[in-house]
Amino acid sequence: MTTFLFTSESVNEGHPDKLCDQVSDAVLDAVLEQDPDSKVACETCSKTGMVMVFGEITTKAKVDYEKVVRQACKEIGFDAPEKGLDYKTCKVMVQLEEQSPDIGQGVHGMGTKALEEIGAGDQGHMFGYATDETPELMPLTHVLATQLGYKLTEVRKNGVCPWLRPDGKTQVTVEYKNEGGAMVPIRVHTILLSTQHDETVTNDKIAADIHEHVIKPVVPAKYLDKDTIYHINPSGRFVIGGPHGDAGLTGRKIIIDTYGGWGAHGGGAFSGKDPTKVDRSGAYIVRQAAKSIVASKLARRALVQVSYAIGVAEPLSVFVDTYGTGAKSDQEILALVKKHFDFRPGMIGKNLDLKRGGNKRYQKTAAYGHFGRDDPDFTWETVKQLE
Repeated sequence: MTTFLFTSESVNEGHPDKLCDQVSDAVLDAVLEQDPDSKVACETCSKTGMVMVFGEITTKAKVDYEKVVRQACKEIGFDAPEKGLDYKTCKVMVQLEEQSPDIGQGVHGMGTKALEEIGAGDQGHMFGYATDETPELMPLTHVLATQLGYKLTEVRKNGVCPWLRPDGKTQVTVEYKNEGGAMVPIRVHTILLSTQHDETVTNDKIAADIHEHVIKPVVPAKYLDKDTIYHINPSGRFVIGGPHGDAGLTGRKIIIDTYGGWGAHGGGAFSGKDPTKVDRSGAYIVRQAAKSIVASKLARRALVQVSYAIGVAEPLSVFVDTYGTGAKSDQEILALVKKHFDFRPGMIGKNLDLKRGGNKRYQKTAAYGHFGRDDPDFTWETVKQLE
């Protein structure tokens, strides 16, 4: 039997890049909650003692952006300088302007176009992916890396491991076999986990707690064996973290946000963007399409691509690849996808209810993945039965 190794990584909500993604989406939530027709392109950057939001927002909403930024930092756990950032004392800079009227006229006609006519906010191509190797119809490497990071945050916040700090990274390598294009996981080959911690905890305590409270509850025992390799904080110490340890910027973790390196990626980031930005809405609709193909037993694995021109409503192309696992031809499955899904940006926003903000709807997406999660706010995870 020929096998191969594949690796995916993830980072915690306290990683400086993920901090920035969450701040950008917290701003998006706050704006959409008051004005669902807002046009938002909010970026965030951070370094020691500083968070800046910048970009373009056109809205009727009245938002205290500094308050939104500080609250997002607080919820992550950045409440003391020694953790890398203190939400109470950090400098918050706001550099937001209105959207270019040239873009606005071409995309949404400055509010005059019907939903069916709204064009894409930019050119680009987006990919959706699904696989039957997990119940979430997501790659196992990505699921495990993401869930390990989420568990790290959980045991930090509930006090099980009080020595933990917000920053951290995970990585999982799985041994697979290829069954006619379908990916079948055999075992976990390597688990790598690096977590920020306080100055008093020992390396032995870190390793013991991580094995007991993080790895054991997350990784199914059937995938672990005597040959599984573990690297827990291999650098030795990880006290300095968050924006103090590394600069953060929105949109630098696009593979972590999606499929962990499986399938493909068009290159566009998600966080801080309203639904007219097809980087986000287009990626959501093709995930729903790919997931629906696999859930409908039309294929064991599927990749769907869509592409757009700025200001044009209809997509330039739609593509389906089932890696040879299809119960029908790719052309037949593509016809079903086109029949059941409307890829026009305005209709994506309507059908997936993407103009609804508030209640941390988008902020939740900005850490631990945009796909494969059981949450009613993740409307793109709803399966359509393709007949």
